[in-house]
Amino acid sequence: MKKLEAYSVSIGVLGALDTYLTATLIKVPVWVTFIAWASFFILGGKLAGLKQSIVSNLTGIAIASLTLLVIAAIDDNPLVVAICVGMGSAAMVQASKLPILSAIPAIVWGFASTVGTTIATDKPITTVGIDNPALVAATAMVLGGIFGYLSERWGDGLTTQTPARERSRV
Repeated sequence: MKKLEAYSVSIGVLGALDTYLTATLIKVPVWVTFIAWASFFILGGKLAGLKQSIVSNLTGIAIASLTLLVIAAIDDNPLVVAICVGMGSAAMVQASKLPILSAIPAIVWGFASTVGTTIATDKPITTVGIDNPALVAATAMVLGGIFGYLSERWGDGLTTQTPARERSRV
C-alpha cells in the first residue's frame, strides 16, 4: 500500500478510536489530542518527535498554568490579562533556548490548549483534582502524542516498499 493510503487507514481508524475514547472513557477534549497528534508529526515523528512534542506541549501547559494562576491571584481585568499573557509568551520564546524546546509552536500549542481547556470546561486553573484544566490538557496532549506515534508505526507497517530496481524504472 502506498504511504498516503496506509496513513489514511491508520490515522482514520485511530482518529475514530481517539474520538470514541475521549467521549466515553478518557474525558479530555478530543481537539487537544488532535493538536498533540499534529505536533508529533510536525516534529518529525518517531520516538524523538514523540519526546520533543510531549516535552514542548507540557512546557506550554506549565507556562499557561503559571500565567493563569498569576491572573487569578492579581486581577482578571483586560490590561492585567494582556500583560500576563505577554509575559507568558516571552517565557515560551525563552524556553526555546533549550534544544528539546526549540520548536516554539509546540510550546504554544500546549499553552493554547490549556487556556482553551479552561474555557471549554468552565473550570478555573485553581481547580483541585483531576478536573484541573492543566491536568486535563496534559493528559490529552500525552494521549494525542501516543496516538500520533501509533498511527505512524501502523502506517509505516502498512506501507509497501518498492524494490530499488523497480523504482529506477519509474
